[in-house]
Amino acid sequence: MDNLINHPGLIAVFSVVIVVMLLLDLGVFNKNSHVVSNKEAIVWSIVWISLSMIFSGFIYYYMGVEKFSQFQSAYWIEKALSVDNLFVFILVFGFFNVPKENHHKVLFWGIIGALLLRAVFIFSGVGLIKLTYLPEMEIFGYNMKINVLLTLFGIFLIYAGIKSWFAEDDEDEDKDFNKSPGARVVHKFFSVSKNYDKDKFFTIENGKKLATPLLVVVGVIEFTDLLFAVDSIPAIFAIAPDDPFILYTSNIFAILGLRALYFLLANFIHLFSKLKYGLAIILAFIGVKMVISPLYHIESIHSLLVVAGVLIVSVLASVMFPEKQDA
Repeated sequence: MDNLINHPGLIAVFSVVIVVMLLLDLGVFNKNSHVVSNKEAIVWSIVWISLSMIFSGFIYYYMGVEKFSQFQSAYWIEKALSVDNLFVFILVFGFFNVPKENHHKVLFWGIIGALLLRAVFIFSGVGLIKLTYLPEMEIFGYNMKINVLLTLFGIFLIYAGIKSWFAEDDEDEDKDFNKSPGARVVHKFFSVSKNYDKDKFFTIENGKKLATPLLVVVGVIEFTDLLFAVDSIPAIFAIAPDDPFILYTSNIFAILGLRALYFLLANFIHLFSKLKYGLAIILAFIGVKMVISPLYHIESIHSLLVVAGVLIVSVLASVMFPEKQDA
């Protein structure tokens, strides 16, 4: 927690940037619902990535190359794993026939929920990690200090990587998202209309206030993000297990750029057809790093190079060997 105390300036910069950008996003640039064009999505992607890189420059200047490498590694790991999440978002929007002009609003509120959930996961996780170190012991002639939680996370990520590699691409395509716990929660507390009312979450029908299907979609998106956080949060703990500042700021910058990335992904999905194999390798690599950390520490800069290399190769492979489209 020391970095939270020693660098109040960085915390202030981070907080101001996030609040201002969210206000501009919702209150100025997207005040009226509209279909997001490729040009707009590219501009916003560049804006968010640029802000992330500029902030990492501040980290480099004030905290050094090690923290800079940790931020970059955690940022790109979260960014890469979140792409998998976006594939499911595309299916959710299709299942509920959400009008394209309402996609941005759903993603905005979904990401607001993610900001809060990630804070709980990261700060509580760092606290639990500090409590789960075993006393130093000698194993095979080496003095080791094993962390039970990180080891369990590592084993889980290796399993998740193997499962992801062999997962069928279309296993979610026939899923009934009305049965998602997120949808069930909305239906439990509200009567839901069968019709959309522009971009409203509630509407009036026959004098009765009803939730619209758009609120149900937000519930499904929130729950979906919760499930994906089970993979992504343990993965970034391998990068900086004792530094919630690095973990949270990198995570939030990665998440905030997802809306723009979603609109690009929906239109250029062929550029990511082999990404699942890259993500599987990254998950397994991070898992191995966590398991062997008591014996051998893989430097953050090396982790960054592995993650970047795997992502680049998987995208190039997607372009060079595109999947055949069904006739």
